[in-house]
Amino acid sequence: MSARDRFEEISILKEIAELLNEGTDTRNVLSYVLNKLLQVTGLHTGWIFLIDENGKHHLIADEALPPALASNQKQRMCHGNCWCVNKYNNHQLNKATNIIECKRIEDALEEKAGDTCGLTHHATVPLRAGDERFGILNVGAPHKTHFEKNELALLEAVAYQIGTALKRIKLTQREQETALVAERNRLARDLHDSVNQLLFSLSLTARAGVEMTESNDVQQTFTYMQDMAQEALGEMRALIWQLRPSGLENGIVSALRSFAEMLGLSIETKVTGAATIPGKVEEALWRIGQEALANCKKHSQTTEVILHFLASEDEVRMTIRDMGCGFHYEENLKIPSLGLRNMKSRTVSLNGTFLLQSKPGSGTEIEIHIPF
Repeated sequence: MSARDRFEEISILKEIAELLNEGTDTRNVLSYVLNKLLQVTGLHTGWIFLIDENGKHHLIADEALPPALASNQKQRMCHGNCWCVNKYNNHQLNKATNIIECKRIEDALEEKAGDTCGLTHHATVPLRAGDERFGILNVGAPHKTHFEKNELALLEAVAYQIGTALKRIKLTQREQETALVAERNRLARDLHDSVNQLLFSLSLTARAGVEMTESNDVQQTFTYMQDMAQEALGEMRALIWQLRPSGLENGIVSALRSFAEMLGLSIETKVTGAATIPGKVEEALWRIGQEALANCKKHSQTTEVILHFLASEDEVRMTIRDMGCGFHYEENLKIPSLGLRNMKSRTVSLNGTFLLQSKPGSGTEIEIHIPF
C-alpha cells in the first residue's frame, strides 16, 4: 500500500470515528459508516442488522445489495432466518468471522429471485459494547470467498466503535425520555397549582354570587359562569391527568380504565395474553387510547365503551368501540378529524396499522395493531 493510499485510509477511519462519536440518528449514522467502511476496505456490499432481545433482526442499513436481495423492497433481508443471525442468537458469534456461504443468497438462487452479482460469501462481525449486544455487521464482495486476518481485524475494530456509539445513542435517548417525563410532571404540577386553583376559585365565586343576589338576570349570569368554570375545570383535570397519568404504572389497560371513569364513561375491558410492551409502544397506546376515549365522551352520545386488549410476545392489538351515534366514513376517504389523524400517525410511526370503522347509528370502532 502506498503512502497516499495509507493516508486516505487513515482519513476515512478518522471520519468514521468522528461520526460515531457525535452522531445521534442511528439509521443515518450506520448508513454513513457502512458506506465509508466499504470504501476503506475495498469491499462492495454490506448490511447491518440490529437484533432485539427477542432475537428478531431489523435491517437498519445496507449498501449495494444485489438485485436478488434488494427486490420487493428488500423483503428477503427483512424476514426469515439466516446462519449469521442464528449464530448471533445462539451466542456462537463473538468475534469477526468468515461465514462459509450466505443462506439468503442460496435461497435467492434456488428460487431464481434475480441476479446475485457474484456475491456468495460475507464476513460477519458482532456489534457490542462490553457485555451488551446490538446486532451484526455483514460485508462482502463479488466472488470473494475468504477474508484475511488483517481484514477481519479492521472490521472488528470498526464494529467495536459502532457498538460503543449505539450504546451512547441509546443512553442519550433514555436521558431525553426521562427529561421529557420530568417536564410533563412539572407542567402538570404548575397547571394544578395555578390554573386549576383559579378555576376552582372562580366556580366558588360564581356560586356565592348566585346566593348573594335576588336579581334573576344576575343569578342566571352567575350560574352560567359557574357552569363554564366547572366545564373548564373538568377539561383542566383531564389535561393534567394526560400529562401525568397516575395509573400507568399498573398497566395500560388499568390506566385507560381510570381515564374513562374520570371522563364519566362506563368501560368494559377484556384482556387476552400477557407480555412486556416496549416503552414507546405503551406510550403510543396510552395517547391513542386517551384520544379515542375523549372522542367517545365528546361525540358518541353514549357513555358505554368497550376496550379489548390482546398482547403477545411480538405484537399488541387494542380495540376501542362504542355503540353511539357514529358518523359516515369510508376507508378510501381522508380521515375527518385531526385527533383521528394523530392516532393514525402515532400508529404508523411504529410500523403499526390503524383501522377505523363507523356508520351513522352503528357506533365507532378503532383497532390498533403494533408489532415489536
